[in-house]
Amino acid sequence: MKLILSTHNVTLTKAIEDHVVAKIDKLDHMDQRIVDARVTLEHDHTRVPEKQFSCSIRLGVRGPDLFAKDIESDLYAAIDAVIKKIEQQIRRRHSKFKTKKTKVGAKSKRTRQESSDE
Repeated sequence: MKLILSTHNVTLTKAIEDHVVAKIDKLDHMDQRIVDARVTLEHDHTRVPEKQFSCSIRLGVRGPDLFAKDIESDLYAAIDAVIKKIEQQIRRRHSKFKTKKTKVGAKSKRTRQESSDE
């Protein structure tokens, strides 16, 4: 998976980069079909102090991309909140695929049973 990490008004330290990479690796284990991840970290001085840091993540996957954004007072808290939102989207996507597979299987089983009864 390709990772693109960009910052606006934030100094990218080794600790921040390691934190983001560790979280993205966790997402990569959840879904191996992720092509790329674009992470944007921003610091806005004009906002109120409680909501100065924002983090947004766009995951490139087959089909529609997954996107999440969060604004917090702490950069690490913003990163963690966005990762949590993306994890929920990945879980929802997986359960949708599983449901679709089981519906198709149940339908074919039902048609086989009906044809054998006749």
